[in-house]
Amino acid sequence: MHVKLPELCLVALVGVSGSGKSTFARRHFAPTQVLSSDAFRALVADDENDQSASGDAFDALHYVAGKRLRAGRLTVVDATNVQAHARQALVALAREHDVLPVAIVLDVPEDECWARTQARPDRDFGRPVVARQHRDLRRSLRGLAREGFRQVHVLHGVAEIDAAEISYEPLFNNRRDLTGPFDIIGDVHGCLAELKTLLTRLGYVDGGHPEGRTAVFVGDLVDRGPDSPGVLRLVMSMVAAGTALCVSGNHEAKLLRKLRGHQVSMSHGLAETVAQLADDSDIVPDVTKFLEGLISHYVLDGGRLVVAHAGLKEAYHGRASGRVRSFALYGDTTGETDEYGLPVRYPWATEYRGRAMVVYGHTPTPDPEWVNNTICIDTGCVFGGALTALRYPSRELVSVPAEREYYAPVRPLAPAVQVDDAMDLADVIGRRSLETPAGRVTVAAENAAAALEVMSRFAVDPAWLVWLPPTMAPASTSAQEGYLEHPVEALADYARAGVPRVVCQEKHMGSRAVFNVRRDGSRAVYTRTGRPFFADAGPLLERVAAAIGRAGLWDELASDWLLLDAEVLPWSAKAEPLIRDQYASVAAAAGAALPAARAALDAAAGRGIDVGDLAGRFAGRESAIGAFAAVYRRYCWPTDGLAGLRVAPFHVLASAGASHARRGHEWHLGLVDRLVAAEPELFAPTRRIVVDPADPEGVAAVTRWWLELTGDGGEGMVVKPAEDAGPRVQPAIKCRGREYLRIIYGPDYTEPERLAGLRDRRLGRKRGLALREQGLGLAALDRLAEGAPAWRVHQLVFAILACESEPVDPRL
Repeated sequence: MHVKLPELCLVALVGVSGSGKSTFARRHFAPTQVLSSDAFRALVADDENDQSASGDAFDALHYVAGKRLRAGRLTVVDATNVQAHARQALVALAREHDVLPVAIVLDVPEDECWARTQARPDRDFGRPVVARQHRDLRRSLRGLAREGFRQVHVLHGVAEIDAAEISYEPLFNNRRDLTGPFDIIGDVHGCLAELKTLLTRLGYVDGGHPEGRTAVFVGDLVDRGPDSPGVLRLVMSMVAAGTALCVSGNHEAKLLRKLRGHQVSMSHGLAETVAQLADDSDIVPDVTKFLEGLISHYVLDGGRLVVAHAGLKEAYHGRASGRVRSFALYGDTTGETDEYGLPVRYPWATEYRGRAMVVYGHTPTPDPEWVNNTICIDTGCVFGGALTALRYPSRELVSVPAEREYYAPVRPLAPAVQVDDAMDLADVIGRRSLETPAGRVTVAAENAAAALEVMSRFAVDPAWLVWLPPTMAPASTSAQEGYLEHPVEALADYARAGVPRVVCQEKHMGSRAVFNVRRDGSRAVYTRTGRPFFADAGPLLERVAAAIGRAGLWDELASDWLLLDAEVLPWSAKAEPLIRDQYASVAAAAGAALPAARAALDAAAGRGIDVGDLAGRFAGRESAIGAFAAVYRRYCWPTDGLAGLRVAPFHVLASAGASHARRGHEWHLGLVDRLVAAEPELFAPTRRIVVDPADPEGVAAVTRWWLELTGDGGEGMVVKPAEDAGPRVQPAIKCRGREYLRIIYGPDYTEPERLAGLRDRRLGRKRGLALREQGLGLAALDRLAEGAPAWRVHQLVFAILACESEPVDPRL
């Protein structure tokens, strides 16, 4: 016997003790799919035969089964299940999780079951128990379907059980194999002329599309409009030809009940449809059959797209139950009615957090609007609005206006609910695992809590906060004498990774800033931790926007906004308190103490005491302190408003509908050069050199250039793959100058014994953190480009900030 099971269901094995249920389960199902009542009795009581533990055992079994079903995993319950109350609990569990309950009955003669039971030393109950179970089984066989089991498979006798084969079939709503492209069409309501016009505009010819596109109808083909039979003929022919799919709307469900002879109210346009069908009665049998075959929703394109008439929350995607069908056909309501006597719709889309795009109709609005990756495309054609289609995956909306108002709406068409889709606490709190181009990134709960403190108290409006700069790892520790970081090792890192060309660009010593600049005047600039950069950044942002216009970037990128990654110079413009308290104070203290110590040493030497070595060490410290002060002073100069302020951009990260983060760095720097040319007083150029990291001449050229950059305290350079090298290669490596590193490791870090101790730098954690943060940033920009809800972008940006709480040596 061939048993076909739904791909997702709850299977109840039903049979007397000794009927072979456990053997059957082991033969046909994975061990993880099978939940055995005996095993759960053993878990809670250390004895699988302890019937006094059955209550607790089944509580635990049902709990685990619920977890599996919620995750969409087929689950098999191995228990006798011969009594109605045991089966009722399983049917209720399946309904709770909107999966199909299936019964597989092993009908084995009582004598055979008793013989098997006697052969098992771990079974100590008598034959009356087996006889009672067998009687219960016989009473149950005819009523299993009435109890709620959607499929009942009865295997009679040992031979049939041993010969049984099991296979799986997808649910009717599972069309993940269909990848599109699709044209999803809103509520038609009998408007045949507008439907034909829309299909023509979409490129369909005689019901098919030359590019192989598939039309998907969201239901409500009928009622209210002038030609429901004509719409049905057209859609049925397209579905039959395989060029269209259609889900049921509430109007189709009501029409089907009418055609089956049920008593229904003839309101909301049904009377018109019935009258039209009376004039075209030949079509009625085909219409009835077509409507009977319509399902509640489709899951398409690998689960990335869901189409349902009234929408569908994530927990119902790909599920099958009356509750799911009701939601898909009618939506959710608050239980209230409005002033027109119509139900008040519950705005389920405002809480939607699913990955799948949900496209639906049912509630007409003047214009479609995206809400949390969902969109209603019913634009009220029959009410004089328009008939709208969404082209997937491009998200393009195509509409044709109604030729006239065919039916006066009871309630005037109202705009879709405006939703603040910014980050919700539930989206970011606790331990989370996020998918990125670099793989899954796990954010610890304690790190999320630290980020929440910063984000909730200090960050800019989340509408602006669409990306944060990732951390950057340094080059491998140098083996060059007197150096901790050196170009030889920086280029060797990329040569080992197989990168053919790298861009070595000047590293500007300032404060990292992200510019979110809109052409219309609304703009923001924030720090690498998401805080406002200046209390009043308006004048600066205005000049940046004007320069973007003069450089021609608005038009070239076909965008009304740009996201720039930059450094704002000087360092003192933002970090003056840090410089004063942490660096200048050290230099001042040393400047006061060391001369006094030198005078004391000179006096001692004058008395004939040998202090040569000690005097030499103090002289070295004076020199180191002088070099230390010279480094940080190099990055401090007075500013007055915009006077003296410089911006050094090095990435054009994103624009409308596009992420540029994976473009080659020469492309980015080429646009930066145009900004510098457009506003040379504001924008600082970024010098660079492009080489093969494995070419000795290139390494030598970069080394000479780097020594010139860093000779008087310059910060150094950043080395990047010229083209995107993939998620496993460091996106950038910093190689800092010998003098500059004094402000990182201390004034006298170049002393041989100190330098030797510092060479034991553990870079693995820093590099891993850089890759994770880069992956999160790329994912955020990808979501931004695809028009994802703001909370989905913020979730990733928040994770970047959370990663910054990981314990990594801050000097790296």
